[in-house]
Amino acid sequence: MECRPWFRAVLTALAVTGCVAGARADEPAKPPADSARPEVGKPIQAAKELIQAKKYKDALVKLHEADAVPNLNPYEKFILDLMRGSAAQGAGENDTAISSFESVVATGRLQGADQQRLEAAIAELHYQGKDYAKAITWATRYEKEGGTEPAIHQTLVQAEYLGGDYTAAARELKAEIETDEKEGRTPGEDRLTFLISCYLKMNDNAGYAAVLEKLVAYYPKKTYWADLIYRMQKRVADRLTLDLYRIQLATGNLSKPTEYMEMAELALQAGFPVEAKKVVDQAYVGGIFGKGADAERQNRLRDLANKEAAQDVASMSKNDADIVGAKDGDALVAVGYNLVLNGQVERGLSLMEQGLHKTPLKRPDDAKLHLGMAYVQTGQKAKAVQVLETVQGKDGTAELARLWLLHVGKTA
Repeated sequence: MECRPWFRAVLTALAVTGCVAGARADEPAKPPADSARPEVGKPIQAAKELIQAKKYKDALVKLHEADAVPNLNPYEKFILDLMRGSAAQGAGENDTAISSFESVVATGRLQGADQQRLEAAIAELHYQGKDYAKAITWATRYEKEGGTEPAIHQTLVQAEYLGGDYTAAARELKAEIETDEKEGRTPGEDRLTFLISCYLKMNDNAGYAAVLEKLVAYYPKKTYWADLIYRMQKRVADRLTLDLYRIQLATGNLSKPTEYMEMAELALQAGFPVEAKKVVDQAYVGGIFGKGADAERQNRLRDLANKEAAQDVASMSKNDADIVGAKDGDALVAVGYNLVLNGQVERGLSLMEQGLHKTPLKRPDDAKLHLGMAYVQTGQKAKAVQVLETVQGKDGTAELARLWLLHVGKTA
């Protein structure tokens, strides 16, 4: 793995700043515990300059000269390990870098931000070496001691995931996402897909579906919609198949010729020939119909849809009073929805609203779902949300209502 730019900068900074200033051979004398002898200080100073010049292997040679001096005192060993760790990391000798840096931390000589930066570096090095358990240990220590570098938190989560602790990784990611949402930020798509991968590994279908809904809400790509709709299909009653096709069509996920044919046929059977005609016309415009072995059948379907749609339009002059007096609530909703599909929005919505409050209603949640859909399709988002949030059916109506809420950008 490539070293992150900030990471290399941290190691170089630790090696060439005040942390090792005492290594200079020409400095005034210091107490024995915090001073370096000239025979140690000179090669260390030379190594420091080589590190600045990115000549890491040459720096390691110079540091070997310092290491060969007998009876190194604690301060000399401290600055030697710090320099050697930085040079070794730059040279790609990560095991040497890790052992050197861990020795530096063990001395307790570094404090505050310098200590945290070195802990971060050790965590990163262990991660690069695929020792995920130790990467987790050091990244956790870094954060407990006040470290806030986002890249190290990412290292922690990735190490948990790659180390097989999907529960811990999911917990961290979920907390990140919840914080973003609480503070009014859109969670990153990469964090959401990472979390969904954790739930997939854990076989947590509920968690997977919850994150998939967030992906659809924040990043409404066709692929996310397709996955969400597919996972929900099994919970939808057969009578709602046409409604399932409707949300697929609205989100751009109706693509197969068989799907267009079945949707059009179901619309005809349900008494919505104009909707069937629109579906068939869209299939022809998109190049989905009119070719292959089913072309003749598709042509017949088009002729039937055109014929029934024309008859339906001709029959729409019936007086609303006759409809209200003759029909029950379910029929009023159906007739009203058909009018909406035919462009008679005001009249159609009025009948649907009347039907929703008229008894008996065989399936109230179906009626609410269809009224909510009609509001969406006529651009009345606020009313759509108000109605769709009341759908509570256990047969798939509530799931379909939630999909429409996601489609309009509002979840309950």
